[in-house]
Amino acid sequence: MALGVKAFPFTFVVHLLGIAGIVLVLVWCIHFLGGLAWESSNKSLIFNIHPVLMLIGLIIIGGEAIVSYKSVLLTKEVKKVIHLILHAIALILGIVGICAVFKYHNESSIVNLYSLHSWLGIVIIILYGIQWIYGFIIFFYPGGSEGLRADSLPWHVAFGMFVYVLAVANAALGFLEKLTFLENSGLSKFCSEAILVNCLAVITILYGAFVILAVACQGNEEDDHSYSAI
Repeated sequence: MALGVKAFPFTFVVHLLGIAGIVLVLVWCIHFLGGLAWESSNKSLIFNIHPVLMLIGLIIIGGEAIVSYKSVLLTKEVKKVIHLILHAIALILGIVGICAVFKYHNESSIVNLYSLHSWLGIVIIILYGIQWIYGFIIFFYPGGSEGLRADSLPWHVAFGMFVYVLAVANAALGFLEKLTFLENSGLSKFCSEAILVNCLAVITILYGAFVILAVACQGNEEDDHSYSAI
């Protein structure tokens, strides 16, 4: 059942928060943490790829994919392609981001998968991949029957939102974990970098919240093959 308001204002806030998130994560990882590199003697530069790609990929581009049915004023078939492509980009960036942190750990002689954040990250990327493959087969190609699509849509939406909420929560957990490591290494709790990371976590949570609100609101048009209001 849809909320009695239009989704468009919420999607506009989503776009603004997404831009803010991208700017802050780049400022943090490039200005404060020293930059990004896939190969470097400074292994921390390899790690820095992880928060950038996970936030821009799974959270921001993934969120834009979710709200695309409510924010894009195009036909449902075009929306479907946009939705599919954005989720594919998000998934690829997420996979590369996870590979980066494994590479950093391996080259720094740090054990892998020792924290709740890392466990959830693996679960989330697997579920995200399953969701994308299922959506591709049922709603895009070869495509299920009309009845199967109608029956699958509520589950597709619900499961997709479940995975997305997990991703947002895990991103916030990741920021907390990294900031704790930095503070234990001597970073002041009230310095500009610590404040920036906390602000980035808040923006990430707000971004996810507005994505959920946009999904719960009425779009410009509702049909049997799009994200219906829940």
